Amino acid sequence: MQSAWRDILKQNQDRYIVELQDFLRIPSVSTSEAHIADVMGAATWAVDRMKAAGLENVSINPTGVHACVYGDWLHAPGKPTILIYGHFDVQPADPLDLWDSPPFDPVIKDGKIYARGAADMKGNILLALVAVEAMLEAGELPVNVKFLLEGQEEIGSRDLGPFVAANHDLLACDLVLTPDGAQWSEVQPSMWMSFKGLCALEIELESSGMDLHSGLYGGGVPNALHQLVELLGTLRDSEGNILVEGFYDQVVPLTADERAKINQVPFDEAAYTSSIGIDALVGEPGYTTYERVWARPTLELNGMWGGYSGDGVKTVIPAKAHAKITCRLVAHQNPDDVLAAIEKHIEKHKPAGARVKFIHPQGKARAFALPSDFAGVHVVASVLEEQYGRPPYYARVGGTLPIMDMFLQELNSYTIDVGFSQEDERMHSPNEFFRLTNFERGQIVYGRMLERFGEMTPESLAV
Repeated sequence: MQSAWRDILKQNQDRYIVELQDFLRIPSVSTSEAHIADVMGAATWAVDRMKAAGLENVSINPTGVHACVYGDWLHAPGKPTILIYGHFDVQPADPLDLWDSPPFDPVIKDGKIYARGAADMKGNILLALVAVEAMLEAGELPVNVKFLLEGQEEIGSRDLGPFVAANHDLLACDLVLTPDGAQWSEVQPSMWMSFKGLCALEIELESSGMDLHSGLYGGGVPNALHQLVELLGTLRDSEGNILVEGFYDQVVPLTADERAKINQVPFDEAAYTSSIGIDALVGEPGYTTYERVWARPTLELNGMWGGYSGDGVKTVIPAKAHAKITCRLVAHQNPDDVLAAIEKHIEKHKPAGARVKFIHPQGKARAFALPSDFAGVHVVASVLEEQYGRPPYYARVGGTLPIMDMFLQELNSYTIDVGFSQEDERMHSPNEFFRLTNFERGQIVYGRMLERFGEMTPESLAV
């Protein structure tokens, strides 16, 4: 017999879409001081909607410039507690002239809703919330549920960490679910098993006390740009192996099973290269492209500058040159240890007479990886297979989502990303959209996951 909560969801789809449109009209751009009140407006909207859904202890909590919102329902003694995390802030809509319709005036066309934040991630927040609402209305919510929604994810969740650290009891849970993600396609589900960490370093190399006239000094003095190029060339070999001593020390090799799961995901090399305008793939020998991008650490030069770059010619020998480096890290790599190893390598290999200064931008994060044998993974995979009619791909993400490791370190809970956006939905770009079929399907998946977790004990989800 079908659960009553499913009937409630089906009967209320039109209302949910109207509510989503209301949510999307709020220009909650966290990067802009001009929209501080709008981000608070989105927080207020979320508070009102959470109360209407039947959640209790709903509150707005200050976290730096932008607040976060909390609510719970804790009336399932002995059952797991599931924390659902999301964010209601959005990216700027610029460039506005590339939008087919105003970014904060939602338009529904061909089964898709177009607006900034539709896919990332207001649609995903609402689908999870209405699933809980329907289960509460039907008297069929079998687990304890907490919601934590923030207003600064798009600027790095920079103030969320202290809030989480200071509120262990409030946020204590057995598992975190976040709909801040995507499925592989409309017909193929996926599970995102890991996210890379991140560290960054800026190098300033000085070769002399001032820029010098190349006619007076050329051939007899060092050139900062030449020295920097020489130095940076020692970081990697021509095949893509990183030559920094100690860089790979904390990297745990992929198991045969992990490699098999990664390589079950179809890869069309011709389509991949043509879609991004490159002629050939490169990378660390012995690994496939997805293995390199998803599961091996990287060291990339993001920018270099120095000397004269204006119009015409300036016959100068630059005194200073600069470079920006970022590393995407994998599980068990410590960002501080990696940065220390790079700095040690640079000091060892810098050209004679060169003076080097290191600058550390903000943005360090540890990698996060789900164990493939974790009980929560099996539950989510089985629900996705039930809904899509095929098992999910076990994929990984080359990017960074710092909250994953934050919840693991502070709450001792794993996070599983179960979102229903898709890669082609233009997140962060003009004409962002969200498929309404996935909006409805995601509600069913969240309801079924909560049902299945209600059959488990909290101990079965322990880290």
